[in-house]
Amino acid sequence: MFIARVTGHVVATAKDKTLNGQKLFVVEPLNVKYDDANQPSSLGNTGRAIVALDVVGAGEGQLVLVCQGSSARMTEQTKNLPADAVIIGIVDSAQFAGKTFYSARS
Repeated sequence: MFIARVTGHVVATAKDKTLNGQKLFVVEPLNVKYDDANQPSSLGNTGRAIVALDVVGAGEGQLVLVCQGSSARMTEQTKNLPADAVIIGIVDSAQFAGKTFYSARS
C-alpha cells in the first residue's frame, strides 16, 4: 500500500466489460521529504503515473491510499475485476514520529 495523489482520470470506451461503470484515475505515488534534521516535512512527487480503479469516491487532487497486485482484488467491488491498482482510502492526515507532515485541512 502507498500514498498517492489523484492527478487525472481515464476514459476508455473500449475495455473489458467487467470494467463498465468503474472510475479510473491516474495517481502519482508520493514519497516523504525530510528536513535538515532528518524529520519528515512534506510529501514529494515521484513523476510516476499509475492507473487505479476507485472504490471509495475519491476526486482529483486528493491524497489516497492505493493497493497494487493481488491485494487490489480483495475489495468487495474488485474481487472479480482485472485490477492491478485500486484506490482503497482517502487520506485525512499523515503523521510520523509524532509530527504531522500532511493534513487535508490545511
